[in-house]
Amino acid sequence: MTRYAGGRGDALRRTLAVEAARLMAEHGIDDFGFAKRKAAERFGTFEGAVLPSNAEIEVALREYQRLFEADTHGDTVRSLRQTALVAMEMLQDFTPRLVGPVLAGTATRNTEVQLHVFSERPEALTIRLMDTAVPHELVERRVKLRADAWALTPAVRFGVATVTVDALVFPLDGLRQAPLSATDGRPLRRATIDELRVLLSAQ
Repeated sequence: MTRYAGGRGDALRRTLAVEAARLMAEHGIDDFGFAKRKAAERFGTFEGAVLPSNAEIEVALREYQRLFEADTHGDTVRSLRQTALVAMEMLQDFTPRLVGPVLAGTATRNTEVQLHVFSERPEALTIRLMDTAVPHELVERRVKLRADAWALTPAVRFGVATVTVDALVFPLDGLRQAPLSATDGRPLRRATIDELRVLLSAQ
């Protein structure tokens, strides 16, 4: 197995982060792990020690968007945030919170809107969408609750205009503690409807 020492390993890790970021930006990949593996394949390395962290890839993604999408990225994020607001207003009885790249400002044109909603009965959300004739599907998502604990959480996918919304349904006490971010391992940042409106007014 090839070993990379010192600066060479750091340079390769940076190269892989930049390539993973490019793949995410240009091909609509939203899975850090998948983008990382594709970047490693391109450069022919699978040495775990030189693979970038998700946080390093996110930094590279922000740099890519600043350098190569300066004229369009702001409009892309604003449009997705406006779509998120529409979805949150539809589901306001479920205390919706915006999470993920649309909130963080790293979304690409292919990014889905990610929401957390809260109800003791996940089917209540599907009933609401059925009552408003919104096509949807019920799926499951794996979320990280603690460093050593994962759980499957019900989620509902539906469309607003041409954008897919992925709404994870947590019990009401899930408002107290957000699951951990795949990027930095910290509790996910969540935004209320009012906080999203403030973001939009500032753009």
